[in-house]
Formats: sequence, structure tokens, C-alpha cells
Amino acid sequence: MPRLIKSAPGLPPAALADVADTVQVMLARLKTGGEDTARDYAQRLDGWTGEIVVPPEQAQKAGKDLSDALKQALDYAHDNIRRFAQAQRASLRDIEIELHPGLVAGQSSLPVGAAGCYVPGGRYAHIASALMTIATARAAGVPHITACAPPRRAPDGTAQGIDPATLYTMHLAGADTILCLGGVQGIAAMSYGLFGAPPADVLAGPGNAYVAEAKRQLFGPVGIDMFAGPTDVLILADATADPALVALDLAGQAEHGPTSPCWLITDHEPLARRVADLMPETCARIDGENGATARAAWDAMGEIILCNSREEMAAESDRYAPEHLHVQCTDLPWWQARLTAYGSLFLGADTTVAFGDKASGPNHVLPTGGAARYTGGLSVHKFLKTVTWQRATPEALPALARATSVISRAEGMTGHALTAEARLATLTPRACVANES
Repeated sequence: MPRLIKSAPGLPPAALADVADTVQVMLARLKTGGEDTARDYAQRLDGWTGEIVVPPEQAQKAGKDLSDALKQALDYAHDNIRRFAQAQRASLRDIEIELHPGLVAGQSSLPVGAAGCYVPGGRYAHIASALMTIATARAAGVPHITACAPPRRAPDGTAQGIDPATLYTMHLAGADTILCLGGVQGIAAMSYGLFGAPPADVLAGPGNAYVAEAKRQLFGPVGIDMFAGPTDVLILADATADPALVALDLAGQAEHGPTSPCWLITDHEPLARRVADLMPETCARIDGENGATARAAWDAMGEIILCNSREEMAAESDRYAPEHLHVQCTDLPWWQARLTAYGSLFLGADTTVAFGDKASGPNHVLPTGGAARYTGGLSVHKFLKTVTWQRATPEALPALARATSVISRAEGMTGHALTAEARLATLTPRACVANES
């Protein structure tokens, strides 16, 4: 049986207003008040009084003050993310099959008409999120992509528009319309089709609790990528792993926020003990407030689980179903074949989770809170509809119509049966007379 070397006490109950109720009121006001209400929320919540729609020329010029190193890094990341998404799209084939003579059926993958991509702001700029959502929707073939991001705050607290690196990246990734809006008002603007953009068919992108709740409440008439909670990471490590590197990888992900779970599962007790000892000083290596955040997440949400075998480690990992799963063990092919529940898998000590967060190619918008048991992360599939079609000729009608008629009458659905029998009637005058009687 696995046993805990370090447990996660969790966080004390937060004294927060009811997020769901707040979002419900905001969405109702935004639906009726439209653009005026969105501007009002932008001013009251973000201090933004400027233009909501970013002029295309401003987006094009956003990179003029960025360093060449950053632009080169973003180009590299965009190329990887775009090419991976295009390969995903190419893996989806339209099919056509003749099930019986004269009965042909098929499947097609069609992009949605419009997508809304949310790029979060807040403590971090989240530049890479613009690539993950916008470039993926573009690779799927979505005709119109609206993207929004909140205005950044200057040191004196004034709002100054979208962070330049984020704006440059939104344009690079292929956004058609860019809105300087954050939070619930940004999500609502994309969903309701405000500020001249078409209403989004799918909303994608991470955000805070209010953004996540807005997406949840809008889901139904609008599709969403997922309902995401705090990001998490799980590391599987054996005796060959470097304790200092394991501790750093845990702390690096804990930097996201004090509610971010970070777990280590191992079958080597000396490693488990050493990582536990290293975590305080490792968190302290991270600059300023980020280090304090990582330490808070580790103290409240961090766990170390000791198992008796690699099979027990794998089973425990599948039970957690982490968002990010990092394997630092020998025999990587065994782990890749055995593990079944994760958002994204990182194989080997050289493949840190941060690569996937920023630049390696596969999407970083991933299922959290154990949702990896039943779903994967954001991909071109979220922006595509898999639709089917069928065609029947007289050759197929005798067997097809009779089977439909018999099943329909057994169900008590006479109308369905009549529509099938009418097709039989076109084949023989005798059947036609029988139906008229």
C-alpha cells in the first residue's frame, strides 16, 4: 500500500463572495446591456477607459519595443505549436463507406464558424497562452477568431492596455479581432458577439475563477474547451532521479499559485526524504513573491507518496489523473505504455513541464482536478465538428426501409414507420396501394 511521506493539509476556507452568483448577475447584465455594460465593467474592474477593439495597426506594431531574443523565442514556440496542431488536423480523415449496395455513409470534420480565445493577465502576462489557443483555432480552419486580454497595470495602478508582448503574440498567432477586455466581460463579449465580432461558437483559454465560472454558465449554446481549476503537476521518480532536479520541477510548477497541487510519487524512500528536505530552499531560489507563492503551494498542497513498486506508482498516478505528468524513471517506454490518465505526459528528466507550458508544441490548456480520467486537453478537435452524412439509392431501400419500419412500429412510432414505408412504396405499385389503404 502507498504511504504518505508528506501530506497536503490544504488551504483554510477562503472568505470569498459566491463566485457563481456574482458571475450570473454579471452575465445577465452584459447580455441585456451589451457593449455599454462591458465598457462599464472594464472601467470599474480594470480601470480601462480606452478603446476596446485594438486597431490592427496597433497590434502589428506591438513588437517594435520587444527584444529580438523574445521575438525569436515566440517565433520558435509559434512554429512548434502551429505545426503540431496542423499535424493533429491532418490526422483527421473524412471517410466514406458503402455499408450495403446503395447505402453510403460518411464522416466529415468541419471547423466552427467563430472562436473566442481568452488570454489571461493578472500576476503574469501568460504570453504563451495566446499561442496555445489562437494558433490552434487557426490550424483547425476557424474562419474568425476573436481574442481578448485584460489591460495591464502600470506601477502607479493605471491601466495601460494589453501587455505589448501578449498583444504581439495574439497578432502573430492569427487573431482576427483583438479586444482589450478581461474577466467575465471579456468572455461575455466574445460569446455574445459584441464590438463587431461574430458570436463565438467555442470559447477557449485559461483564466481565474470568474472566467472559468463564466465559461461554465455559458456552456450549452456555446462550446467550451473545459472547466479548469488550479494547475497541478505529478512527478514519478525512481532511485535514478536527481532529488535536486525533482524538487526544482515541483517548485517551478508551484509558482502558479498557492492552490496548485504538486505531487511526487516514488518507490525510493531516500529520494522522497531528500526531496522533502530540499523543497524549502528550492522554493527560496525563485525570485521574490513567486518564491513565497511556491512555498505556500508546497506547504498546503504538496504531497510525497511512497510506493512499493513501479506498478503501484503507475496505479497511484492513474488515480490522481494529473494535468501534467512528468516521468523521471528508467525504462520510459514501459511508463508510456502503462500510464493511462494524464493531461500531458513528459518523458525523461530532460523534458521539463515548462517546455510544454511555453514552447515545445503540444497544447498547455489541459484538464485539471482529475478530469484527465475522461478527457484530454485543448486541440484542433475542440474547434472542429465531426459530422456524419448518408445517402440511399433504390438498391438499398428494400432492406433499409423494412428494418426501419419494423423497429419503428415496435417502438410505437408510427410516423417514423410511415416515412420508411413510403420509400418502399416507390419501388412497387403493390406496396403503394397497400400504403394508401
